[in-house]
Amino acid sequence: MLQHIVENGADEQRAWALGTLHESEQFRGRRLASQEFHVLGVQTAGGQGIQRTVYDAQFGTMLPGVVVRREGDGPTGDAAVDEAFDGAGATYQLYQEVYQRDSIDGQGLPLLSTVHYGQGYDNAFWNGSQMVYGDGDEDLTPDQRLFNRFTAAVDIIGHELTHGVTQYTSRLIYRDQSGALNESISDVFGLLVKQRLLNQTAAEASWVVGEGLFTANVNGVGIRSMKAPGTAYNDPVLGKDPQPGHMSDYKQVEYDNGGVHINSGIPNHAFYVTAVTLGGNAWEKAGRIWYVTQRDRLSLRTTFQEAANHTYSVAGELYGSGSLEQQAVKTGWQAVGITVGSGDGTPTPEPQPQGCWQMMLEMFKG
Repeated sequence: MLQHIVENGADEQRAWALGTLHESEQFRGRRLASQEFHVLGVQTAGGQGIQRTVYDAQFGTMLPGVVVRREGDGPTGDAAVDEAFDGAGATYQLYQEVYQRDSIDGQGLPLLSTVHYGQGYDNAFWNGSQMVYGDGDEDLTPDQRLFNRFTAAVDIIGHELTHGVTQYTSRLIYRDQSGALNESISDVFGLLVKQRLLNQTAAEASWVVGEGLFTANVNGVGIRSMKAPGTAYNDPVLGKDPQPGHMSDYKQVEYDNGGVHINSGIPNHAFYVTAVTLGGNAWEKAGRIWYVTQRDRLSLRTTFQEAANHTYSVAGELYGSGSLEQQAVKTGWQAVGITVGSGDGTPTPEPQPQGCWQMMLEMFKG
């Protein structure tokens, strides 16, 4: 998405898009390093309950910034501060109350956030130890603005914090299919945070990632659609949503780490179909299957087929072989062209992982 802005945007839009790409590349590297060496990090004591702190970078780039809200403090009146605080809380509550996970690391890790990062920074990200949020392109003229502040979408907060969960569980390598699974899992749980907060059933939810991020200048509803991958936006500056929703349209590309933000549409749609097939609240059964799979089964180089096999097996273990839940998982993966199960609860053989593509210029950070 940012690459399209660099190619198609006005001079001011191109300038901040290049700046965001540069900053995101640096912090992506830090997150990957943290994922490799998280076992050396500070140990936290579980059972303390949620501990949130929000900092203000005051439009600079030094982290974490000045403390502006701690656990127990009331709202500040600064929308970005309060949204970051509340979004971290909603994410913590999903993991703790539904999946019995004590914060990001499972051991009560404090949730740290920095808002008002940089000038015109169009991104939000987990850097390996904390959340960082930009305010969108607020410095541009009203007719050129494309993005609002990134704390405005609670699913983006849940998405990025879930990158932290992945860091402490499967540690999926951020390239090719394992990287697309990494992104997809963050989309799944980001939207489950939102749906639970709004008390939406699978049928009621929009399944659009990043609703509210675009200004009225953009022809789009959000940055991705799990219901209909490839339809979230179609804009002269941002380009067209490139996500496929089926393996027949899988994109072999040398940018975006082999298409981690592109091909994630395939497992995204598999989860969507699973959830709506089951009905009710997606965070309950479908979410539990995906969470247990992420926590216990996925590993560094897991492929789509392997992930499908694992979710199918986990559904059988949680709800019974041949259960409606297991069949819903099968239906979900079949909808994207991936077959699981032989009719007796046995997963299909797992293929060898594909090779990795060279890291190139990354697309929009999600």
